[in-house]
Amino acid sequence: MRGTESIFSEDFQEQPYWWSQWQPHDDAPLPVPREVEYAIVGAGYAGLCCALELAQHGKQVVVLEAGLPGSGASTLSGGQVTGGINVGKTMASKKGIRQRSDQHQRDMLREAAEGYRFLEQLIEQHHIVCDYRQTGRLAAAWIPEHLESWKKRLPLLNEVSQVSARLLSREELRAELDSPAYHGGILIQRAGLLNPARYYAGLLAAVRNAGVTVCSGSAVSQIEKQDAHYRVISGRGSVRARHVIIATNGYTGPEMAHLHARVVPVTSHQIATEPLPDALRKSLIPGQRGVAETQRVTHYFRYSPDGTRLLFGGRARFYPLNRRQSARVLYQHLTQRFPQLRDIKISHSWGGKVAVTLDYLPHIGQTPQGCFYATGCNGSGVTMMSWLGHRLARHLIEQTPLHSSPYGVSPLPGHPLYSGNTWFMPLLGSYYQLRDRIDKSAHSQKN
Repeated sequence: MRGTESIFSEDFQEQPYWWSQWQPHDDAPLPVPREVEYAIVGAGYAGLCCALELAQHGKQVVVLEAGLPGSGASTLSGGQVTGGINVGKTMASKKGIRQRSDQHQRDMLREAAEGYRFLEQLIEQHHIVCDYRQTGRLAAAWIPEHLESWKKRLPLLNEVSQVSARLLSREELRAELDSPAYHGGILIQRAGLLNPARYYAGLLAAVRNAGVTVCSGSAVSQIEKQDAHYRVISGRGSVRARHVIIATNGYTGPEMAHLHARVVPVTSHQIATEPLPDALRKSLIPGQRGVAETQRVTHYFRYSPDGTRLLFGGRARFYPLNRRQSARVLYQHLTQRFPQLRDIKISHSWGGKVAVTLDYLPHIGQTPQGCFYATGCNGSGVTMMSWLGHRLARHLIEQTPLHSSPYGVSPLPGHPLYSGNTWFMPLLGSYYQLRDRIDKSAHSQKN
């Protein structure tokens, strides 16, 4: 067994692999304007897509970003894109969501699929070079029962979301994924991969070209309602706005109390390997598809766009870790699934915050103060947050009711024991990890 330090390559970096292609920067920070029609808090996918749609309809927009544009989750994701797969998963697996009407479930799936089409159109319309390819995605079944659960979901997913998904036996999955860890899977044809940093860079350029003012280093500390307007106070000045849109997702702070008490930030960690030998590259994931596991505390992985490295992510732990610590945990999980990678070193380690809602569904809505919001990607941020930002802008432009979208029908749920302090996450996360191990162990004993 090699020493723990030797898992790191000589050029190991504690930053996202994606930043070698595009790194967040702001060479000429813009001043915060004194007055605008729309002030958007957060320059992630949702904030930028909302700003872009508003600006294209002649609206005056400012986007206030706490750090550098792109320094949050938008350039830290795994870059896997689908149209409704995770939405369908939550509806099938969470008891409270099963009670929703069949029509509401269909509407959610249909709009999630529309979000995927929107993403593809956005990339094409603005000539965004982001290594996008429709490769398909594998859902790797952790235990046989997960495969049965998917089998029940497939007719509705294929009918409404049109994802062209089919079941794979254990042998069929092994031809797609050279790991003994799984018991079959699902191949989702309508899914793809992109470079999230390059996608973000292209989106940011389109927003700026549309005339939107994007202000970096402008963390919002307070939003005050003043008659028919709002005063938004940031670290670089205040702005008077007719409408305020909050698009901070997993980075929502206590200054936005209503959302802070309804969104649970969970850190997702990732690693990238050094370039793999040709034989490994050809055998691990021959179809170069994205992969996500089916257990409670899931892992997801894919090749880098050039096909040379494996990028592997998941919830390493549910308490703070530095980048080397999280890399060691993920390395253990990686080599458990792929023992043939035990001599491969890690070149990058990073992490970003995912927003989890208490009903495990995305939402658009309004706070009691009247501010609009889009939040709760629950791990589907590239597609869903891009779509929800655009969808919210369409609502504002057309002045349609929020419930015209299935994601605006229900209010963002809260809980009397949760106010934004995630003290319970180490306990809850460890419990879920234990349940996953018990499930795996129980099946192993049966066989």
